[in-house]
Amino acid sequence: MKKLISLMLFLSLSVVADDNEIYVDQVGATANIDLEQLGSGNIIGGLLSAHGSMTNFDLDGTSMTLDVNQIGNNNKMLGDINADTFTGLFDFDGDTNSYTIQVDPTNANSADSSNVNVNVDGSTNTMTLDLAKTSLSSGADIDTIIQGNSNTVNIDLDVDSATNYIDFDGDSNTIDYNGDGYAGAYFKIEHDGSTRAFDIDQQSTQDNDWLRVVSDGSGGTFCINQSDQGTSTSC
Repeated sequence: MKKLISLMLFLSLSVVADDNEIYVDQVGATANIDLEQLGSGNIIGGLLSAHGSMTNFDLDGTSMTLDVNQIGNNNKMLGDINADTFTGLFDFDGDTNSYTIQVDPTNANSADSSNVNVNVDGSTNTMTLDLAKTSLSSGADIDTIIQGNSNTVNIDLDVDSATNYIDFDGDSNTIDYNGDGYAGAYFKIEHDGSTRAFDIDQQSTQDNDWLRVVSDGSGGTFCINQSDQGTSTSC
């Protein structure tokens, strides 16, 4: 009986330990932050955080680097970043994870030369990136590599001279991209898989946008709109 009770307590503690939380509220320049979580049901909060009513994951400053590594299923990373010259390195390995982040959502900084690298390996993951408002992030460079099925990527860029590259490998994946700005933007998708859905809007104001889509697979839908008059387009 004692052995059984000890085993049950151990299992209970293991379940609780899987639900980890990280709360970050950073103010200051030249911050270099490295966060790593292993297991399932973890949160780096946060926008709409849960568990113990978490808030924040609010980073404010210039020349900031954030390196996040989450390995496991049902994990979340949620938050706001207000920075100029921001570098984000995000590595997710697992299924049904959620990455939602805003960079400079209130125009507190210009978010110029932002460099965001995302690597996702797994299925049914959702990634949402909103970068800057009213074209205050010049020279952004975003690279996203995703391997797995039924993943969703939502990217909203209000930037000048942005470079955005997505490499998708898997079936039933979705991309929803909206790019606005006052200078030309470069967007490239390389995809291998079936039953994909791409919804792409590029809306610079009287400038040149560049788009390249290379997709190998069957089934799915493509909706691509480009406008250099600054007017709204939609699929």
